[in-house]
This record gives sequence, C-alpha cells and structure tokens, in this order.
Amino acid sequence: MIDPVQIDRGSYPDAKTPWEDPSWRSAALAWLDRELAKLGVSDTQPRRVRLRPWSVIIRVSAERPVWFKATSPDSAFEPALAEALSRWAPGHVLTPYAVDCTRGWALLPDGGPLLRSQALDVRHWEEVLVQYADLQRALVPRVEDLVRLGVPDARVLPALFDSIVRTVGVDDRERLAAFRPRLVELCAELDAFGIAATLDHADLHDGQILVAGPGRYTFFDWGDANVGHPFCSLLVAIDRAAEQLGPDVVQRLEDAYVEPWTAEHPRSDLRRVAALARRLSPLTRASSWGRLFPGTAHIGTPERAAALLRLLD
Repeated sequence: MIDPVQIDRGSYPDAKTPWEDPSWRSAALAWLDRELAKLGVSDTQPRRVRLRPWSVIIRVSAERPVWFKATSPDSAFEPALAEALSRWAPGHVLTPYAVDCTRGWALLPDGGPLLRSQALDVRHWEEVLVQYADLQRALVPRVEDLVRLGVPDARVLPALFDSIVRTVGVDDRERLAAFRPRLVELCAELDAFGIAATLDHADLHDGQILVAGPGRYTFFDWGDANVGHPFCSLLVAIDRAAEQLGPDVVQRLEDAYVEPWTAEHPRSDLRRVAALARRLSPLTRASSWGRLFPGTAHIGTPERAAALLRLLD
C-alpha cells in the first residue's frame, strides 16, 4: 500500500467513526489488503478515506478503482443485500468482489461514472426510473428474503411513524401527534390500491446511480434501503431531477416510472398512488437518519425531525 492515506470528513469533522479505533482500522485494512491480493490489485496512489457518520469508504486507486465500504450497525445488512442483488438482478447492480456480512464490510468494483457527472436531460431520468422500476418489480417475489437479510421492514408506515416520532423534541412531537390520524388515512388509501411491496432504495439520487453504458444504469449504495412501497423511491429521485431540469418534468417522470404497473392498474390510479407515496416517504427518509455509528446519533436528530415535519407540508 502507498502511504499516507488522504482523509475526507466532509461536513462532519467531529463525527466519531470506527476509523478512529486503531484495532478496527488495522483489521479493516488487513481484510482489504488480503482481498486486493486475491484480485491481484495494487495501489497506484494514496488511498482516499471518506468518513461519514453512516459509513467508512476507502477508495483504492488502481487500473480500475476498487472501493471498500464499512456500514454503520443499523445498515449492516447492506453487504449481504448487495451480494444477493448481484445474483437476483445482476444487470441492475454492482457485483461485490468480497463481503464480510458479520462485520458489515464490502469490496466493490468501479461501475462507471456517476449519473451526476453527466450532462442530463429528461430522457436520461426517464430511462433511469424505468430501469429502476423493472428492478423493483423483479424483486417482489423476494420480499421475505429481503427481510430475512435484515433489510428494515417499512410496510406498515404508521408503525414506522410511531417508532420515529418519539425521538424528536416535545414541540415537534406534539405537532406530529396531531397529524397522526390524517397519516393513518393516507396510509390506508395508499394500501388500498394493492401495489405489492418490494425494495425501496430510499435515497435514489444521481450520486447513487452509475452509468454502466449507453442507456444502461446501475444502482448502488443500499444502506438506507427498506422493504416497503415501491413508489416511495420517487421522492428523492424526482426532487433531484426537478432541481436540475425544472418542475415541469415531474409529471413526465412519474408517468415514465409507473408505466410498468399500467398492465395491472389504470394510469389515473397510479398517479394518485405516486402522489400519496411521495407525501408519505419522508417517513423512510427520517428512518435513515437513525442509521448512524454509535456516538453520532445527535447528528441525525435535526435531519430526522426535519424529514418528519415535511409530512405536515
């Protein structure tokens, strides 16, 4: 290995991660070095270590870069999920070189440029959402397998709401408690349409999507994922596309995404489902902010409250 490493703490200079533990760091680097040796990969530049409250990522510069990722305890399902997805839907995801499911570690290949690095128009986002919908539909028969892998179960949104709302401040908790009856009504309406649960990425933005080739996209970084309503994935993706391209793209992108379901449901119903899911999916975003390393939970508290309060908009 070429020394020294380059450390990137982003906006979280004081966040405590396992990297600060010498024994953890030694074990992680030893595992990484063993797996790189099996692959015949050698460093060509100093390693870049990206430390965040939810993960430790090491970029190994080589002929083709290789990525080590260590998850937080509440996202420790991610390596097992990544390995399973590579078997169940290999055309849509990265195939890990190695995983340690007990310790929440994965070694991942370079999958091409990020979507956010490309010049985008609405057609690119349409293709992304159609391919992502195909992945979700293919995983419907795997729902119980996903739960057994440890992917959090968000199929009952009122229960998820109750588990999160107790973690916010008193004033916010009172406002949210007053909203709960309406939340239950919206959830019942959403469930009544009968869209089957599947995998929800829960943070599907252009930094979590790789351009695998012309018109081909790969989805990665599943640490925020849930088993739940598929349309809850729309919130982040469409918000990001609208930021880039303007609000006029929203209906077009929703229609592109729901197209695979039109064989079973009228488009008018699917548009209502999409609206309901986008209204309710701040719940899964709030849940994600609880999946941080021990000692960093305070960092997620304001983000979790902000996501919940978006339900009131």
